[in-house]
Amino acid sequence: MEETTLNSPITSCANQAVYTDVSSLLQSACEDLREGELIHAENFNLFAAMSALEIMDPKMDSGIIRTYFSVDEAIENGAAPVPLSLDRTTDVQRTIDIMDHLVACEATWHNGHSLVQTVFSCIYLLRTERTSSHPILHSYCRVMRATCHELISAATETQTNEEEDIFTMTHGLPLKGDGDDKCLSMLHAVDETVSRQLRAARSPSSKKRILEDIEPLQSNIDLEEGFCKALLCRLRFRKHFYHVLTCMRRPQGKGLESAGKHIVTCLSELDLMLKWEEFLKLNNFCGTDDNGRECKTTASGCQPVGFDSTLNSRLSAPTPPRAIKLLSWKQAIEYFRKLLRDLEVICSLTLDPILDNLLHFIVDFQKSRPDLVARTYLQLLLIQDGKLYGRNCIFDVVCMASQLPDSAKRHSIQNNEVVVQLGQLLLSLLKIICANTAWQRRKLGKILQDWRIIHVQLELAFRKEFGDLSSTLDDENLCSKICIHILNWIEELTYWIGSRFLMLGFDLELYSSSEYCMVYWYIYVILIKLAEKTHLKMISSSESNRRKGKKKKELLRDTLKDYRVPPSVSLLQCQIYVAEGLTLMLAALRNEKQTFQDPGLFNSEHEIFMQHFGLLQKACLPDHVFYSSFKEITSQASLPTIAMYNCFKDAQRIAKELRSSFSTDPVRMEELRRIEQVAERNDVALNVICRLGKLDPSLNVYFEFNHHPYFAIAVVKRS
Repeated sequence: MEETTLNSPITSCANQAVYTDVSSLLQSACEDLREGELIHAENFNLFAAMSALEIMDPKMDSGIIRTYFSVDEAIENGAAPVPLSLDRTTDVQRTIDIMDHLVACEATWHNGHSLVQTVFSCIYLLRTERTSSHPILHSYCRVMRATCHELISAATETQTNEEEDIFTMTHGLPLKGDGDDKCLSMLHAVDETVSRQLRAARSPSSKKRILEDIEPLQSNIDLEEGFCKALLCRLRFRKHFYHVLTCMRRPQGKGLESAGKHIVTCLSELDLMLKWEEFLKLNNFCGTDDNGRECKTTASGCQPVGFDSTLNSRLSAPTPPRAIKLLSWKQAIEYFRKLLRDLEVICSLTLDPILDNLLHFIVDFQKSRPDLVARTYLQLLLIQDGKLYGRNCIFDVVCMASQLPDSAKRHSIQNNEVVVQLGQLLLSLLKIICANTAWQRRKLGKILQDWRIIHVQLELAFRKEFGDLSSTLDDENLCSKICIHILNWIEELTYWIGSRFLMLGFDLELYSSSEYCMVYWYIYVILIKLAEKTHLKMISSSESNRRKGKKKKELLRDTLKDYRVPPSVSLLQCQIYVAEGLTLMLAALRNEKQTFQDPGLFNSEHEIFMQHFGLLQKACLPDHVFYSSFKEITSQASLPTIAMYNCFKDAQRIAKELRSSFSTDPVRMEELRRIEQVAERNDVALNVICRLGKLDPSLNVYFEFNHHPYFAIAVVKRS
């Protein structure tokens, strides 16, 4: 093109816009700009610059990396042939490769990439009608598409897509087609056909029977059994995985038992897929070697036909997405193994409406870091039609959590507007603790204030309706009992949320070692209040039960006789002692050895305190606890003092006493074991520091989380 043509205005017929070559202007601007400066115009600010596409840069402008501009063009150029090969053995091999690559694409999609670039990079899925003459591929693609639709529907219903909104973006892809409701029957028919071919291959006169009675899967008789088995385990995995998803969506948890059986079958089929990997490697048609096999997306190591990740790039508004790296086939298999085990844990849930047990279950479940799919199906099970498990009214759940009698569940107080809001807030809490760790912590911090507000609103509403609650403590007055028990329970749950918020900070690695002292101090004060409220709730419940049919003297005698700290409160006491011990140890090290102190280059200690605990302070959790309270307690800590009052020994003692109380609860037994290990090792470390700290200036102390995710262990070494 001539220079005069480049500099002349170009008019677009579509919108009459005029384009002018500004290369010379840009060149002169670049010469005038110094390093770090940006051009700023009214219609082009920093945000627009950051969002701009770097044209012709292969890493940024993925629109330039394109083989075909449409699905039809790809098909016309033979990118997705049907049949896959005129040679039947090669056709079967390529079919298996497509199945394997789709599994890798599906796992990559679950891990946060778009459907456009993963599963629907398969041309056969975009035009399923073309595969109707290939029953195996056709049925597999139909079930694959139905599976994607099922997962997106579930994530949209639970709104878990708010965490990773890209998961549910379909960009107008053909997610549902005519006859997809019969996809399982199609797959079952193909399964039966391949099973007959496998039985024929196994028979003594296999060659004769294959030739005369049953048409073989492919043309090489010696490879017939291996290919049949490799194909069957993939077909059956796809079938049973779809069954798992549909069974888990049945109302009121009625499909959990069936889903559990399908999960066992899925895991078995995954093992078979790995078992036949070597057979597919040895008999691949592409002749690949072992170099880079770990990154391959197929068991055979061959590149599958019928895929193009850039084909749908125009659908991903506003700009073409960057190229992604798919999980390898083996990584995908391991991903599905973990997903199925997480779903198996969900299926083991007893649908117990006791809230404390449910919260402990969810917290324990979250320790395995379940992905979006598993958390979606947990939430689907928990919350259905505004009820717990779709069958327990939320007010009934609140009554049981508050340890109220069954008669309270029928009380008209449940129709109170604020009580209804309380139920909605509890449902929101269940949704939040099913979320990923970062999202969960952020939302827990914000919902704390809502729980404090609902407590105040309920107290005012109860006083307005029933009068002064403190003057109506008669056990026979059901209304006052309901009010007091619910208010106590709300306070207990609020402090539980606060403790969960603080603990999640360790999972997200939000705390530096110089901040451990204030973190453990805040955990200490929150756990004290949580233990108080939990104990108060249990005492109220036990006293109500003892009062029934007993005289005052008998009641006093039984109260003194039966008084015992509940095991759940004692477990909290263990954690309190460990948190207190760590707080004092860290404070003493700061005061006497000048270690674990914040350098204060950008923020003061008070500012860091508010950054970590501002949401707790805003919710007044606990009341009358401020930064000055923390400084007052920790500034006086010294090594001789904490050696005399050793909190770690108390934690060890209580942990040993509690073993018999939790002998049937493996989760809490594990927590006890960990706390005991933390207390024991910190006790030893504290003694070493107290004996040698001042005598040996080379003594170095640091903290590790080897035995507990939240409570650290002091390690003492010479530098």
